[in-house]
Amino acid sequence: MPDQRQEFPIEQQLRKDIKDAQRARDQVKLDTLRMALGAIHNLEVARTDRKNPEYGQPLTEADCLRMLEQEIKKRTQAIPFYKQGGRTDLAEKEQREMEILQGYVQGSQLSDDEIRVVVARLIKEQGPEFRRVMPLAAKETKGRADGARVQRIVKEMTG
Repeated sequence: MPDQRQEFPIEQQLRKDIKDAQRARDQVKLDTLRMALGAIHNLEVARTDRKNPEYGQPLTEADCLRMLEQEIKKRTQAIPFYKQGGRTDLAEKEQREMEILQGYVQGSQLSDDEIRVVVARLIKEQGPEFRRVMPLAAKETKGRADGARVQRIVKEMTG
């Protein structure tokens, strides 16, 4: 096993909040946070597989955030199905898990003004053409801003 990597602040926060959830006997929060930490760990383990396209790449904090966003997306997609199936209990559980996870992702999100600064710089470098600016803006804000929000701002600024 290679030497232990330094834990990212988001992982440290998850571990601290797991302890708090244990003390508070908040089972849903505890399960959700353990799942999130497990998903990050699984991503790291997956990178030790030679078949993985990201083989050998070190884990980054952006990867951790991307993993949390994927977990949020899973819940966002599951909620309507549970409601449709008449399982409001499961829909509420997914909703609560989603809200718990969003708290971690939101702290690292760029504001609209921060996105505008990135887009303005790209327009200055690339010219005010949507199809040239959008892919670069998406790449630069990946994991730190919702794609739809970035697209709206790029459209608005490239007019």
